[in-house]
Amino acid sequence: MSGGWANSSRRSRLPPNWRTEIRPAAHARNPEHICHLCGQPGGDYLDHKTPGDDHSPDNLDWAHDRVPPHCHRYKSSREGNDAQRANPKPGRTRPAEKHPGLL
Repeated sequence: MSGGWANSSRRSRLPPNWRTEIRPAAHARNPEHICHLCGQPGGDYLDHKTPGDDHSPDNLDWAHDRVPPHCHRYKSSREGNDAQRANPKPGRTRPAEKHPGLL
């Protein structure tokens, strides 16, 4: 996995009450941190079930990230790959070079 928060604007888009109200409410609703992806206890990452900036309590639940089975990492990777397929980068911008043996 690459990137993390290094080049992300995600943290700045979190609401100001993320740490004081939203995250504690998610903990109170699911104190055993049951992973919403695999159903096992021990989720260590508060995940947005639907990608985007919907921080409503119904869209937030716990998932395994730093601990096996790493459900959140696989989900995020899948979402990133899907986004790349939907918006591919432009192709090569310079013409292909002729093979040296054909010059």
